[in-house]
Amino acid sequence: MKIKPINIVILDGYTMNPGDLSWAELEKLGNCRIYDRTSPDNVFKRAKDAEILITNKVVIGTKEIAQLPKLKYIGLSSTGYNVVDIDAAARRSIPVTNVPAYSTLSVAQMTFAHILNLCHHVAEHSSSVRNGEWIGSEDFCYWNFPLVELQNLTLGIIGFGQIGQAIAKIVEKFGMHIMYYDISEYSELSINFTKVALNTLFQKSDIVTLHCPLTPETKQLIDKNHLNMMKPTAFLINTSRGQLINEQDLANALNSGQIASAGLDVLSTEPPNPDNPLLSAQNCYITPHIAWATKAARQRLMDTVVHNIRAFLNGEPVNVVNG
Repeated sequence: MKIKPINIVILDGYTMNPGDLSWAELEKLGNCRIYDRTSPDNVFKRAKDAEILITNKVVIGTKEIAQLPKLKYIGLSSTGYNVVDIDAAARRSIPVTNVPAYSTLSVAQMTFAHILNLCHHVAEHSSSVRNGEWIGSEDFCYWNFPLVELQNLTLGIIGFGQIGQAIAKIVEKFGMHIMYYDISEYSELSINFTKVALNTLFQKSDIVTLHCPLTPETKQLIDKNHLNMMKPTAFLINTSRGQLINEQDLANALNSGQIASAGLDVLSTEPPNPDNPLLSAQNCYITPHIAWATKAARQRLMDTVVHNIRAFLNGEPVNVVNG
């Protein structure tokens, strides 16, 4: 007897694969319907026959799970799983899986891209050359911003998991001093670096970079109180979660010169609202949540999504976040 193929639905596949990767390995696993994007009012229409459902940002809450009686598995094409009601899924014995650690190296790389941008202002100096400033210069060189050397400066890392530790390895090569804050203890790499109290980190760091999860305790961790502790020459980097920062407080600190600059890859609402104060703040450089999105990282993401489904179909689910 021929076995009926399993129905797989991807609700928002575009950011994982805008066309430069192949869906072929996923398509070998069942009947696949792949949507670039799905609005909330289209979830039921598109997922009603799904046995395996893959989501990135589309919310699969209690209501959606109750509406999908055929659903057997929910896979996230992300590390975070806050868009899925994992408890409601567990009550239906539906495993929910995520993709851990696929973007560690890419996020570390983007973190340093922001740091180096704030040190050298490469894009702005390049634009000034295109605008003729070098042609008209009285000297053989010029600079429109202070140029910062990293050696002997102090980097403070908030959150010392895999990404924080990857950044520490990079920073060592630049001759920087490294301190970190984390509520957890790490038995290996952390012994080479200095763990400090949070206030000490803000007070002593020349650069503060955020790599902690968003929890009730870390929401708006960066507020006027902590910003007021920082050096006026300090940089703030965030490639983690936008909600870690009180955005009005940061905009005020930048506009008043309380701190020197910020490099951000995430905001509290994405896409941002037009009145977000950081969009017009002085010395604030924002990239559109792309730290994770190198082709190599997205390939690892897709490979793990496929691996997770295969493991589930073989009766040995992995990377389960609700069981």
